[in-house]
Amino acid sequence: MKRFLSLLTALLVVLSFLPAAGAEVCVIGCEATVGGLENDVWMTKYGNVVVDVAAADFLGTACVGYGDLMEVSFLGQTLVLPVVPAYSYVDSGKPAIIAARDAAGAPTGPVLLAINMGNFATTYGIADKHTNEDKTWYWTAKEGVTFPLPVSFTLRLAGGYHKEYLLHDLHRTNERADYAELSDEAFANFRAVTTPGMGAGKLYRSSSPINPELGRNAYACKAMEQADVKTIVNLADTAAGAAEYEGFAESYYAKQNAEYLCLGVDFFEPSFRTGLADGLRFMIANPGPYLVHCNEGKDRAGFVSALLECLMGAPAEAVVADYMTTYANYYGVEPGTEKYDVIAESNIVKTLSTAFRTDDLANCDLAAAAEAYLAEIGLSAEETAALKANLG
Repeated sequence: MKRFLSLLTALLVVLSFLPAAGAEVCVIGCEATVGGLENDVWMTKYGNVVVDVAAADFLGTACVGYGDLMEVSFLGQTLVLPVVPAYSYVDSGKPAIIAARDAAGAPTGPVLLAINMGNFATTYGIADKHTNEDKTWYWTAKEGVTFPLPVSFTLRLAGGYHKEYLLHDLHRTNERADYAELSDEAFANFRAVTTPGMGAGKLYRSSSPINPELGRNAYACKAMEQADVKTIVNLADTAAGAAEYEGFAESYYAKQNAEYLCLGVDFFEPSFRTGLADGLRFMIANPGPYLVHCNEGKDRAGFVSALLECLMGAPAEAVVADYMTTYANYYGVEPGTEKYDVIAESNIVKTLSTAFRTDDLANCDLAAAAEAYLAEIGLSAEETAALKANLG
């Protein structure tokens, strides 16, 4: 009887994947290619790799859903990755298959292979990124890699990432009216950094005051003017790219000291570390108040702000709370919830722990660890002392 039941269960599992009469036939997976190395066609600034399959097709005819685990095979290696709508659905440093959604929740654009806070192309042996003096970038193939590069996707486990998916599932709009409970500054994710040790009115963080993509730039630019910001570290743009935003030339922003770093999101990549050192030296050489921003003010600005907070003596609890304020502003994630804890642990706690080489961030000497990190990326003891003096 047990053997019969086991066979019956196996048969039912097989039948569950067969289409009903008259239903559209679909396959569990698909074949794809990476066509080349062109910027923003096949390769993004962040090392995300684009394949020639539309997200709508991937989630439709390929019979794949968000939260499924897929086997992804290329260059003689096979990865088991979750299907998610954005990199933030996986922990920092983890890879994923990205099938993006538009504002209405419909799949949009091509499928991407990406790492949250990482560089998929380099990590998995596809290509290397190079940065020019003007902060533009280009890619070269790893030795032995040719294009088009075949990639295959096969279902490993339907719903195998479902619980993690729900915990990371975040939604927001960019409509001011949808955030009536927030001030204009909070809607723009603009705030003073007020963690212990930081001088009052010395450091601010924000979403982009110039990039109109999120519809928050005008609020951020007004807030930085009211805060009398004098020096800006722009982690997202090149100088040429910033100048192309509508209204940039006439803005308060354009009249201040600004360093344009155009950094990726792999905090441990050499180009990020070198660029960050340049940005901190710019802060040392110019007067405050200072503003650090990327596009959302969430990831790159979150890491840099946390690093400076640690340097100035803030405890881990305060650093995490400041980082998570962004998730309250954008997504309404509140302290004390499971989602809050999961996001904090999988992002800023994990990132700082890696940067500071500690397994116990709460009991780490964060100021000393931050100084050691700055030394690793090239700042001298004198430069670090000057940076602390400017922020203190």
